[in-house]
Amino acid sequence: MRSLRRATAEVGAVSRMVGGSLRCLPRFLGTSRKCGMLRQHTVEQLSRVGGHSVGIVVLVVFVVGAVISMQIGPLLRNYGVVIMIADVAGIGFLRELGPMLTAVVLSGYAGASIAAELGTMKVGEEIDALRAMAIDPFLHLVVPRILACVVMTTCLTAIGDASGVLGGLAVGTFMMDIDPAAYLAELAWATELSDLVSGLAKAVMFGAIVGGIACRFGLAVRGGADAVGRAATRTIVWSIVTLILADLLFTIGFYAIRFG
Repeated sequence: MRSLRRATAEVGAVSRMVGGSLRCLPRFLGTSRKCGMLRQHTVEQLSRVGGHSVGIVVLVVFVVGAVISMQIGPLLRNYGVVIMIADVAGIGFLRELGPMLTAVVLSGYAGASIAAELGTMKVGEEIDALRAMAIDPFLHLVVPRILACVVMTTCLTAIGDASGVLGGLAVGTFMMDIDPAAYLAELAWATELSDLVSGLAKAVMFGAIVGGIACRFGLAVRGGADAVGRAATRTIVWSIVTLILADLLFTIGFYAIRFG
């Protein structure tokens, strides 16, 4: 029961952080010095969150796409429908695997990095120093990081979707003797715009989850350097568990709306 109350409190704290970040969006359109600093900090975080993650996301999602195609290809060939590798890769990655794998990679890379960075600042009393200078830590530290996670998770999900589909294409072409043009034609026939939209909507939600959890645990650090390490570890674990649960709820809602 105590664990449930604690988990509920953490979810509430993360939700408030994400909601507060969304309320700050209008400030991006302002012309004041604070608005300019917010835009600058966000651009810096976009580079840090996404710039070093692109290669990892492409590699991981491509390999997963290839492995899934290798596993399911022989089974489909037995039924004479090996071309449906394109269906599996397209629908699977656009709806589910693209956003999920991308978010998991970012939780281990960007999420842990954000938690460690904020935790180090908390231990070093840098956040207290910002308050002493009348600088809002939430606006200048939390908001740019959450927004960067949301934007980059969405962008990297689109790249990851393409990588997963290409992984299936590589296996289909070189191992299953599928004509690339036939693969792409089947892919276009099997997938719909709603598949891509639902996947990108998940990516937005997943990015907010990763960024919110990372900032929450980073700012909650108490103690010394060992507490910073624990915050990074907790960020990864909580992010992955929350992503899976959020994916389940989103998918239930998606199918209820689409087929209900």
